[in-house]
Amino acid sequence: MTYEELEKYLKAGRIACTTLNEAASYIRPGMKLIDVAEYIENRIESLGGKPAFPVNISINNIAAHYTPTPNDTSVIPEGSVVKIDVGVHVDGYIADTAITLTFNEEFKLLSEAAKTALERAVEAVAPGVRFSRVGRIVEDVIKSYGFKPIYNLSGHSIDRYTIHSGDVIPNYEDRLNLGSFRRGKVYAIEPFATNGRGHVKEGSTTAIYALKPNPKKIAKLDQTTREIFEHIYEDRKTLPFALRWYTRKFSLDQLESSMKILVSAGLAIAYPVLVEVSNGIVAQFEHTIVISDKGEEIITTRC
Repeated sequence: MTYEELEKYLKAGRIACTTLNEAASYIRPGMKLIDVAEYIENRIESLGGKPAFPVNISINNIAAHYTPTPNDTSVIPEGSVVKIDVGVHVDGYIADTAITLTFNEEFKLLSEAAKTALERAVEAVAPGVRFSRVGRIVEDVIKSYGFKPIYNLSGHSIDRYTIHSGDVIPNYEDRLNLGSFRRGKVYAIEPFATNGRGHVKEGSTTAIYALKPNPKKIAKLDQTTREIFEHIYEDRKTLPFALRWYTRKFSLDQLESSMKILVSAGLAIAYPVLVEVSNGIVAQFEHTIVISDKGEEIITTRC
C-alpha cells in the first residue's frame, strides 16, 4: 500500500466517522427516512467524499440493504432500533462503518452486545490472525449477553471500488474458513446481534443495485437502457447505487424497467433488503481497519 493510497483511506475514514457521529445526534423518531438519507449523503459530499453505497437505514427486524426508495414516505418509528450503515470513498478507496441507534430501552442490551463484540474483535486483528478467531470472539461476546450473532452475515475485505472483495470474516467460529488477515489489506469488521434465530432472508424490496459491465451484452440493449447504464456507470463504476439518485434525469418507470432488463441480462446485481428470519430485532456496529506497514489502524474512529 502506497502512502497516497493510505492517505485516501484515512480521509475516507475521517469523513465516514464525522458523518456518522453527526447523524447520530441528528436522527430522531418521526423523521422521514429519505430526509435522513439525503442529510447523510449530502454531508459526505460536503466533506470531500462520495457515498461508497447508498446509506442503509435498517429498522428493527431489517438487518441490511434498506435505503429509501424514490418518493419514500416512511419515518423512523417511535421505540425502534435503527442501524445506520455508511460507506465513503475517496477516489475509490473505501471506509465502511455502522452504528445502532436505540430508541427503546428494552433493546439497549442488544445494541451493547453488538458494540462490545466489535470492540473486542478489532483488538484481535493483526497480520496472520485467522478470520475464524475473530468470528469466535464476536460469537462468544454476543452469546454472553444472551443473544445470537447473525450467522449468514459477515465482515469482508475491501479493495479499490470494491466493497466486498472476496475475504469473508464470519460472525461465528467458522472452522472451514481458513483465511487470515494480511498486511497491505483493508477489512470491515461487522458484528450483527439479534434476539431472533440468527439468520437473515431476502425480503421483497430492492432499492440498491450495482453494475457489471460486459461490452457485448451492453451493445444489445435498447437505447434507453443503454443510456441509463452508461450514465450510472460513468458516475458509479461498479459501486452500489440507489434509483432515487437518478430520478432527475430519468423517470422512475424508465429506471425500474431498465434495472429489470439489466439484472436479467447479468449486467447488474440487485441487493434485496435482508430481514431476520424470525422477525427478531437486529443491532449492528462496524469499523474499517487498514493493515499497513505501520500496524493496524481503525480508520473509522478518527474524526
